[in-house]
Amino acid sequence: MPGVPPRSPIPESPVRLPSLLVPFAIATAHALAAEKPTIPEESIAVKKELLFSDDFEKAEPAKQWHKVVPTFAFENGVLKGTQTRDKDVPADGKKPAVKAHAAVHGLEIPTKDSVVEVKIKFDGATMIDVEFDDRKYTGAHYGHICRAQVRPTGVTIIDERDGNMKNEIREMRNDPAKKAEVAKLLAGRSATFPVKLEQGKWYAVVVETVGEEMRVSIDGKAVAYLKSSGIGHATKSKIELGVAGKDGYFDDIKVWNAEPAKR
Repeated sequence: MPGVPPRSPIPESPVRLPSLLVPFAIATAHALAAEKPTIPEESIAVKKELLFSDDFEKAEPAKQWHKVVPTFAFENGVLKGTQTRDKDVPADGKKPAVKAHAAVHGLEIPTKDSVVEVKIKFDGATMIDVEFDDRKYTGAHYGHICRAQVRPTGVTIIDERDGNMKNEIREMRNDPAKKAEVAKLLAGRSATFPVKLEQGKWYAVVVETVGEEMRVSIDGKAVAYLKSSGIGHATKSKIELGVAGKDGYFDDIKVWNAEPAKR
């Protein structure tokens, strides 16, 4: 219009995220940047001597078994685990607080490099896992070293020693301001791969652990793999089997000493 000066162009300003979203955005970026590792088609381990075998047909459990979270039972020739600590229970003045936790059964079989074969069946369970620990190691919570978690929808391999169970990282996770830093430290310490498993069906699971590598196969097909420093922990003093959700079954477990395959 005559007499009205033209408007000055509005300067473009950078998009700014609310301060509360910045850590989340950074953490997401780190998660997306961590590429899923390629699963080796061939075995990464060569079996050596057989260290342990149990088909659960004996009247008494083998002496190497021991209770950890004691909701396991030997019945009908299989090992059955049932999660009963399914929610946090606060202290009531007479009893201490109880944290939700999967059912866990321990096997005192020291290994460094190994092959674990076991049959599993979901019967209401949401997760069944094979875990390696070293109770004498104090750098991670309860000596957790690494594990392979099998769910009906996916398999996750976790380096716990240098990842989510590392003492320093566990402390940092209590500080929301360190969320992005924690995400960066955890990048590459775990990997999840999709699978499709059914309730009520038996599956043959093989967990190979050599050096810093772990590989999982189900019914002869390689389904998960991770290479991470904590997996290479030299003194895995025990193997633990876990069940979360409801009931899960194990049968025909075998543990071999192993060495890395030539690749």
